[in-house]
Amino acid sequence: MIFVKICGITRLKDAIAAADLGARALGFNFYKNSKRYICPENAAEIIANLPGHILKVGLFVNSSETEVEEINSKLDLDLLQFHGDEAPEFCKKWGDKVIRAFRIENEQQLDEIKKYDFARMIIIDAAVKGQFGGTGELSNWDIATKAKEYGIPLLLAGGLTPANVSEAVKKVKPFGVDVAGGVESSPGIKSKEKIRAFMHSVRRGHTG
Repeated sequence: MIFVKICGITRLKDAIAAADLGARALGFNFYKNSKRYICPENAAEIIANLPGHILKVGLFVNSSETEVEEINSKLDLDLLQFHGDEAPEFCKKWGDKVIRAFRIENEQQLDEIKKYDFARMIIIDAAVKGQFGGTGELSNWDIATKAKEYGIPLLLAGGLTPANVSEAVKKVKPFGVDVAGGVESSPGIKSKEKIRAFMHSVRRGHTG
């Protein structure tokens, strides 16, 4: 089974359902302009009730170093996902806890990945002008496949759903997949049925 991260968790019942159905990591979105934003206090309540094997990921978009460090320390996060315009020097402060997201439009932009060779994982997401992810638009799977050549474990994101994730996994063969809107009934509200269907499709794609 490949690594599955479910992002934009806002409710404990959704977190427990995702964990029970096989997700390896859960993402908490601390970007205040996101429709999936969760305040650190509410995230802490959910995290306190998670099974120990679940990786807790904080998602940040152009946050200050102070804000990231405060939330990271308070919630004892396992991974920090930077989804904005954060420079390598900024991200490197957190060493191997970093997941760096890229919204890449063409192959020429792939070399940007080299600057983040310290990252634990990278995410290839859809490139939508003025948006920092969570758009529901498909990422470019050909570009994602080429991004694997940089040798950093790759999470494929961008418009994944139970209907297309099997094909995506077969084509890209990523380290893992990252989903938010594709398993929701409305923004921030996950559907247990959609999570189950998504996980089933991931397994089907992984086993061929």
